[in-house]
Amino acid sequence: MVKQKMEITGGGIVYRNPKPHVRSRHAYFPWVVYTSNNELIASFVLAQAFESVDSNTYISRSTDKGMTWSEPVAIIPSSALVLRSNCARITDMGNGHLVTMMVLSDRSGHPEEGLANPENMGFVPTDLLVIHSFDNGNTWNKTDKVEAPLIGPSFEACSPILVLRDGTWLWPTSTWRGWDGYCPNGMKMVALVSYDQGKTWKDYLTVMDNTSQQIIHWEGKITELNNGNMLATAWVFDEKNGMDLPNHYAVSYDKGKNWTPPLSMNIVGQTMATVQLDDGRIVVVYRRMDVAGLWLSVLSLSDATLNTEDSACLWNGVQVPNNKRENMVTEFNELKFGAPCITKLSEKTLFITFWCYEKMVSNIRWVKVELS
Repeated sequence: MVKQKMEITGGGIVYRNPKPHVRSRHAYFPWVVYTSNNELIASFVLAQAFESVDSNTYISRSTDKGMTWSEPVAIIPSSALVLRSNCARITDMGNGHLVTMMVLSDRSGHPEEGLANPENMGFVPTDLLVIHSFDNGNTWNKTDKVEAPLIGPSFEACSPILVLRDGTWLWPTSTWRGWDGYCPNGMKMVALVSYDQGKTWKDYLTVMDNTSQQIIHWEGKITELNNGNMLATAWVFDEKNGMDLPNHYAVSYDKGKNWTPPLSMNIVGQTMATVQLDDGRIVVVYRRMDVAGLWLSVLSLSDATLNTEDSACLWNGVQVPNNKRENMVTEFNELKFGAPCITKLSEKTLFITFWCYEKMVSNIRWVKVELS
């Protein structure tokens, strides 16, 4: 098979604190959609620190393919959030309709701590909100609180809502143990399901579950493939041995009801973004752990087997440590880049965003890649 050629044709900044000497303001967790009116709309978190209580999701937009961006505006005004932080990623529904599943984290019980308990990796309590905009994200005026179909008790903010071709909404996430360690369903990758455009979420899919082996699947993403099958990917953490494993994937042939057992991608990475091209090949972007940097790989999928055709480094700003983790909660706090998003501008043009620390400030950076 002919190798896919890749060329970086542009790059820049979505957001960077313009006055870091005056105030602490870092940007994390971007997600970008490309609307029918050729506008790029980005959601990302702004905060004083990586897990600070004031973490809040903002919207910024570009009308010139990423060269300039508007001043960020919060989905929920910060004044309405008291000891509540949040993270959300947007989905473009078309005709000016944007929707997001926001994870709202209750910090009132542990205001001087991060999101996770360093003793047991339990998470603060979370609420889930589906929030709508009908004017391309200028205003957000319809909010529905989600009653989850299973006990998390907390849930990970890792993916936007995915709209399947049949109209079903999926929200990939993972269950997360509570601050006190309570975790009745284990820590596993699931997808909440809505059949009524986000009004109710009465069903869920179990996507990857290795709870019995103390293996956790984080940062899950699901892609509906051209043939109707589904591909799920995840960052994998071996909690028993305190180390990352190669990224895993699973395939479903029946709209997510059943999945293959999680399989290694032979990619030593963390958070991963995935998109499929019209020719069937799959592009993934990820924070690589064995070789420092943000990497892109082109894959082929045949009979539930993923094969890597080509790989390239998109950005290399820091040296990453080895995969051994002394305390995973501390490792979360010390991350320096990651959480990529892939946005297709055309079949061969990909707009890739990620957060990274540069000169002690975390900003949102973009890279444009041409495939030929």
